[in-house]
Amino acid sequence: MDLTILGVLALTVIVAASVLAPKVGVAAPLVLVGAGVLLALVPGVPRIEPEPELILAGVLPPLLYAASVNMPAMDFRRDLRSIGWLSIVVVVSSALAIGWVVETFVPGLGFAEGVALGAIVSPTDAVATSIVKRTGVAPRLVTVLEGESMINDASALVLLRSAVAATGVSVSVLDVSVDFVVAIAVAAVVGLVVGAASVAVRARLHDATVNTAISFAVPFIAYAPAEHLGASGLVAVVTTGLVTGYWGPSVLRAQDRLAEAVNWRTVAFLLEGGVFLLMGLELGPLLDDFRSEDGDFRRLAVLSALCLGILLAVRGLYVVALLWSLLKARQGAGRTVEPRLNRVRDYLASDESSALPAHRLRRIHQMVTRREADLRFYEEERLDRRAGAVLVWAGMRGSVTLAAAQTLPTGFEQRELLILVAFTVAVSSLVLQGGTLAWVVRRLEVESDRREIDRQQLAALSQMLADVAASRCAEVADDGLDGRALEPVVLDQVQDDSHPERTTRWAGEGDDGVAQRLRDYVDLRRAVLADQRDALIDARSSGRFDSENLNRMLRRVDAGDMAMDRLD
Repeated sequence: MDLTILGVLALTVIVAASVLAPKVGVAAPLVLVGAGVLLALVPGVPRIEPEPELILAGVLPPLLYAASVNMPAMDFRRDLRSIGWLSIVVVVSSALAIGWVVETFVPGLGFAEGVALGAIVSPTDAVATSIVKRTGVAPRLVTVLEGESMINDASALVLLRSAVAATGVSVSVLDVSVDFVVAIAVAAVVGLVVGAASVAVRARLHDATVNTAISFAVPFIAYAPAEHLGASGLVAVVTTGLVTGYWGPSVLRAQDRLAEAVNWRTVAFLLEGGVFLLMGLELGPLLDDFRSEDGDFRRLAVLSALCLGILLAVRGLYVVALLWSLLKARQGAGRTVEPRLNRVRDYLASDESSALPAHRLRRIHQMVTRREADLRFYEEERLDRRAGAVLVWAGMRGSVTLAAAQTLPTGFEQRELLILVAFTVAVSSLVLQGGTLAWVVRRLEVESDRREIDRQQLAALSQMLADVAASRCAEVADDGLDGRALEPVVLDQVQDDSHPERTTRWAGEGDDGVAQRLRDYVDLRRAVLADQRDALIDARSSGRFDSENLNRMLRRVDAGDMAMDRLD
């Protein structure tokens, strides 16, 4: 089959799965894995055996960048302890436990080979967390799972390299520990430098197309030097994404960020779907290789089940320990943090604080406000036992596991068996855990209904922005703009347009008919916009207007359509 036809077919399958999966109540990744298996059976479809480097260096960097650039730095900071615990401690413990079991119960494989297998199957997958987002769990759970899947690749791959090296020569625990710390530290520095440099360069460009094109190169610019230095390229990519996500809104133009967001969502959608489809396509070749080596399928099933059971057991034990540590930390905060905050508040209210410079006072106020918000967050968004159960069950494996398995060197002891075990664990985890996760969430009643919280917070933010607009307009009314007085009609129009709810406040507030009035407004507005678009297209056919002017008006109509999307 021609590769062009295969590519178009794959794209069609990805789009069809994303549309049909919600209608049949099955997560799209599971549909794509199944579609890949069926597609591999079609006569003429070539044997798919992608190079592991294609996944590790070509697919994961943009996927992790897309996830990290959209992750709020505040949320990541608040749950850094949980993320670090799951992405480092759980990965290492799982790998060591699997190494011991493999050495004890699997003839022909030693501890180092077992640890290598454990490192391969231990990391949860960033792509697999897309299943979690559709279950309606609390945003904090999604943050922890996404953060874990972005960081644990580094710990797993460093451990895998050390385990492979240990099969030939002796490697000490100290060597592994030093390698790990260096890999993380160097990668973090590279990510910070690349992130800061990319934001600084893009801030000086005023072309949304060029800006977005540069953003496509950024994850690879971060990945390559970190890997060259022996560090974790994936951690460098995540750090770059976090830096960009934090500083971008301050220095990048709105149109640049909008174009980038749309394009990156498209890239992430296609790559995520492609990875799951690829997993299904690879099943046939893997089974053929294993069968040609006179593989024992019973041994494969037992070893895969052992690995999956160990992963769940170790994860469960450490989640229990994590919840206990978070509870103790919350109790400790009540005893120690609150008194310290009270002392700072008393100091700020005293005459002594007036001697401090204004910028120092502002930083202290910000620190107090942030710490108060953190304490309120930890109290209101608790991770309880039910959330812990979801945290355990949502730890699915995916593309990282399969790609890491294929990096095992040729001649590695029972390589085909280990690769197929990794694939079996990844697919089993997606089918077993991914297929039942929504049921588990409903059964445990962990769905998060945040409608009232969102309504209150949006109302508060809207009022804050309205106050900011009113304050600036009042200042300009008194002093003018750049020393030049403005007409009152301009000031009134700017203040009215600057209200975040300017398109909806006419419908009223707190009235039972507000929702219906807004729906009627959207329907009629869309009908008017459709007529306007048709009129512009007719005018284009007439040749009476310049194409640039027509396109400018079409963009205004499109902007109206986008505004209606925000009201839906």
